[in-house]
Amino acid sequence: MSDAPPPPGWNPSEQPPPPPPPTWSDPVAPAAPQWGAQPQPGYQPMPVVNDPRKSKIAAGLIAILIPGWGIHNFYLGYTGKGIAQLVLTLTCIGSIVSIPWSIIEGIMILTGSINTDASGVPLKD
Repeated sequence: MSDAPPPPGWNPSEQPPPPPPPTWSDPVAPAAPQWGAQPQPGYQPMPVVNDPRKSKIAAGLIAILIPGWGIHNFYLGYTGKGIAQLVLTLTCIGSIVSIPWSIIEGIMILTGSINTDASGVPLKD
């Protein structure tokens, strides 16, 4: 054993005794602590916002980069137009119509000519 003195403030006789072991009559577990620390004074948490708007850039790029399949219309909630473009694309001659249709709609979305989704909610930038 070392002859070094114990750290200041440490004395085994001043330590509280360990808690007694649990018995069968004790509750199974103590109350669970709350998650996270309590906020500090002056702390303002960021509000969690669920923005229901669809992205104008995403819809426009989908229409231009994946033309003809109507994916951008499904994304914006225009299911009927999306199904029409999908059916046209699956026919050989119909893809001649649906591909330019998608590209034109993609340009219209990006320029703001089409600025709402099927529910009438404005698209976000």
